[in-house]
Amino acid sequence: MIDAAAAAPFNSALETGVRAVTVLAEAAPAVLDLQTLVYFDYLVVHSADAGGPLSLHPNTPLRNGELLVRRAVIERGVLLMVGRGLIERRMETRGITYAATDEAAPFLDCLTSAYARSLRERAEWAVECFGQFDDQALKSFFDANFERWTREFQSTAPLADRPL
Repeated sequence: MIDAAAAAPFNSALETGVRAVTVLAEAAPAVLDLQTLVYFDYLVVHSADAGGPLSLHPNTPLRNGELLVRRAVIERGVLLMVGRGLIERRMETRGITYAATDEAAPFLDCLTSAYARSLRERAEWAVECFGQFDDQALKSFFDANFERWTREFQSTAPLADRPL
């Protein structure tokens, strides 16, 4: 029997790994830690939330909750791409960081679908707009917007008063 979650192409380790390679290639020669990759993954997937281009994926209710559960799948994706030689894992005084390898750009150049082009455009936008943010500034940006993103899909009417 095939595990549906393991076979799902969206938000799988493969997809999040490709997104991580894309962000790291755009940010090169900068290195990013896992939490920063989580933030950038959200920015790439939901770019319109941060005033950017049309989001890569559709808006869904409570999508900001993705920040809480996305870390593990992004880590699996990053490690998958480390194993394929597209991301380099580095041990630094500030902890573990990741960087695109020399093979990342040629790999990305082979991806020619509309989705891949959109992904690269959003990664370029995210790095251009947020790449100079330090860890605290990036965290502050997400903290400040977290509540707004949650309210976006919530009605102000009490549940009992909402029409069916």
